[in-house]
Amino acid sequence: MPRDEIDEIFFNSPYYIVPDGEVGAQAFAVIREAIKKEGMVALGKVVFTSREHIIALEPRGKGLMGVTLRYTYEVRKEADYFDDIPDEKIPKDMLDLAGHIVESKAGHFDPKEFEDQYEGALKELLKQKQAGKPIERPQEPKRSNVINLMDALRKSLETEGGASRKKPANQSSTHRRAPAKHPSRKKAS
Repeated sequence: MPRDEIDEIFFNSPYYIVPDGEVGAQAFAVIREAIKKEGMVALGKVVFTSREHIIALEPRGKGLMGVTLRYTYEVRKEADYFDDIPDEKIPKDMLDLAGHIVESKAGHFDPKEFEDQYEGALKELLKQKQAGKPIERPQEPKRSNVINLMDALRKSLETEGGASRKKPANQSSTHRRAPAKHPSRKKAS
């Protein structure tokens, strides 16, 4: 099937797939090249940890990458989360300004720029404990100056000579809390 027919929300874990010895190498290469030529992915089933998974196989270099897929029942419906978001009328000038900010901050993805700071701190803590050094409570990090983006855009527009915009009295710049009926809104899948 075409890869773009699989919604990304179904993707779970990637695995490298390689042939098992010389006997299967030619069949492996034929399958890899056939799905590559057709621009397709192959679907199959695999069992990990006593559980059956659907897996999508796609060409990657000289091998295949297999990505396990979630079953439909494992994917929550986006409407359960997004339907409560109000429709906002976005002024063109604010959208233009926000677009300018996005353009000026644009970059390229480099996974080397990201590190697991929690894991690093935990390893350091374990090293200190193993060395018999006293464990001290870390200082509270300084709170960042979190601002409301829409307020900042409005202020920026006003200082750049745009018309002064007053917020209607019934609008609030605070974030809405999620209704109690959806206690796990943080996780989309």
